[in-house]
Amino acid sequence: MSDIRALVAHRAIKLADGVYAERLVETPLKLEEWLRFWLAQVAPSTARRKCQFVKDVDALEAALLTVDDEAVRHRLFAAAARMRKDGLIDTHLAVAFAAIREAARRTLGKRHHDVQLLAGRVLLQGKIAEMATGEGKTLAGTLAVCAAAATGAMVHVVTVNDYLAERDAEENTPLFEFFGFQVGSVIQDMTIPDRQKMYAKHIVYVSNKELTFDYLKDRISFGASLDAQLKLQQLCRPGRTAAPILQGLHVAIIDEADSVLIDEARTPLIISETTADDLGSEVYQRGLDLARSLNQEVHVRRGHGRDIWLTEEGEAYLDELLADETGYWASVLWRRELVNKALSALYSFRCDEDYIVADGKVQIVDEFTGRVMPDRTWERGLHQMIECKEGCKITGQRRTLSQITYQRFFGRYALLCGMTGTARETRAELRRVYGLSVVRIPTNVTSKRIRGPSRVYALASDRWAEVARQAIEVARQGRAVLVGTRSVEASEILSELLRSQDVAHTVLNARQDSEEAEAVACAGQPGSITVATNMAGRGTDIRLSPEVEAKGGLHVILTEFHESSRVDRQLFGRSARQGNPGSVQAVVSLEDEVFTQYAQKSAAMGARFLVSDSVVGRRLFNLLVSTVQRRAEARNRRIRLDTIARDRKWQQSLGFVGGHKK
Repeated sequence: MSDIRALVAHRAIKLADGVYAERLVETPLKLEEWLRFWLAQVAPSTARRKCQFVKDVDALEAALLTVDDEAVRHRLFAAAARMRKDGLIDTHLAVAFAAIREAARRTLGKRHHDVQLLAGRVLLQGKIAEMATGEGKTLAGTLAVCAAAATGAMVHVVTVNDYLAERDAEENTPLFEFFGFQVGSVIQDMTIPDRQKMYAKHIVYVSNKELTFDYLKDRISFGASLDAQLKLQQLCRPGRTAAPILQGLHVAIIDEADSVLIDEARTPLIISETTADDLGSEVYQRGLDLARSLNQEVHVRRGHGRDIWLTEEGEAYLDELLADETGYWASVLWRRELVNKALSALYSFRCDEDYIVADGKVQIVDEFTGRVMPDRTWERGLHQMIECKEGCKITGQRRTLSQITYQRFFGRYALLCGMTGTARETRAELRRVYGLSVVRIPTNVTSKRIRGPSRVYALASDRWAEVARQAIEVARQGRAVLVGTRSVEASEILSELLRSQDVAHTVLNARQDSEEAEAVACAGQPGSITVATNMAGRGTDIRLSPEVEAKGGLHVILTEFHESSRVDRQLFGRSARQGNPGSVQAVVSLEDEVFTQYAQKSAAMGARFLVSDSVVGRRLFNLLVSTVQRRAEARNRRIRLDTIARDRKWQQSLGFVGGHKK
């Protein structure tokens, strides 16, 4: 355990007994959780640009410019030796950061800005660094990565997808190798032996899903029943060995921390096996037919979001209709369950929004990133019902072998920290659930982003016409245009409208997921129009050509407000990075889902004022947007907290029946 002494020194952290070093997770008291929640709201924190720490690092820079490489390396490891004894204190960190900054200048041709020094320091304090989009989070992270690795800790840099894991590992390898650190990346479809080799390196770049599933495999192998271990061996063939996949949970530095710790934390991650489906397509089809035959006004009730179920009248109608049935339909519980699932499949989950059909399979689309999740399925027969609805082959149902929430998994790291451009809206939840404070980092250069007033239309068709008109007009000025949509369907509606006017453009949605980074990287050329779902390409800079910069930079059009204002800010943040010029504008419709779900009556009653271009109309609309987003965020927060509560009950039940101890 000596390799993580520096991380637990002077901190109240207990390490669990197990196959490898990880933090012992203890369920906090309710009072403690609420104190964290309220403290985060009343005590926001912002780093000072020219604090003593930055001055100390800057003071060491001149001396390092004249020494050889070996002397720079010696400075880092000498500071690391002191950190192992005293902890990660500023005096030693200043020396380490000065050496890392000089090494980055020599190997990458990049020098860390003062604000990046602040961000690196915040990370090693076990906090979230909120850096504005385009401020260089990836480079800032290398400060914490190298300093932690130098102490002997194993560092996991967690990204949101495989592309970013491979890209960031490759780009920063010269810096890491300068100090003798081994670096690797773990990606989908990598074999177990190759994963073990990668995790044995000092620094590993890996997506949140790959990392968590690898941890679950270790849990099954070294702490579950013999039956579960045998199932895992079947899942992992060929090449499964007795050694664990991971080497320990020492340091996790999470890029896009709000996406991983908040947006993707609504449901637990599950390792499961496919079992035979006893129902068959005939049963699913019958359920769909029955659901379609119901009176939507009398027999069906809709709640917020995807909630939909039979009313008492609907249940009575179903019982009377199927009174003489046999088999599954003879059971009152079975038929109600099947028809409720059919209602969800028909009316709550939409093709080209919640999922796409590709290669004859139903593939779930992540609602926050717009990316396909080919390895995910819905539970309890819903996925099979949707497959039947779309005419796809019915796959087997899934039986859970092991599961864990992101909240519980990331809480097991001895040092957890992260970076993002959008954390302040969720700072209370991050503090309550993960014990993570948020520190805002000032920008290196003052932003030149211009935000135009929102344009509001009653009809979606009028909105799309205005978006197309605006995109064409701005592109003809020699600027670049990025249009953000919430769904595949919406992106294709706009694409068809642009095609009908013979306007060249690029579409980036779940159907073109593999090309997203290249498409986004090319979106800064003169006259280019890129239509992208949600935050496709997040983590990839849109590099402006000199011509575009001279004409006014990138223009971003938001076509539908999201349930979280953070996602809106992420999209707007693509424009005017690092002091570049740029502009943003929202062009939306009152028919958008966020309004129909959370303020349908208000939007309908005030439509005449909301669509007007008056000062009163704009203020009313801004109030409406903030209101619906607060309601949506409150609902999503309740879902996440409910996920935690259910996970704790599941853990308690495992302990009661003699489950494994971790």
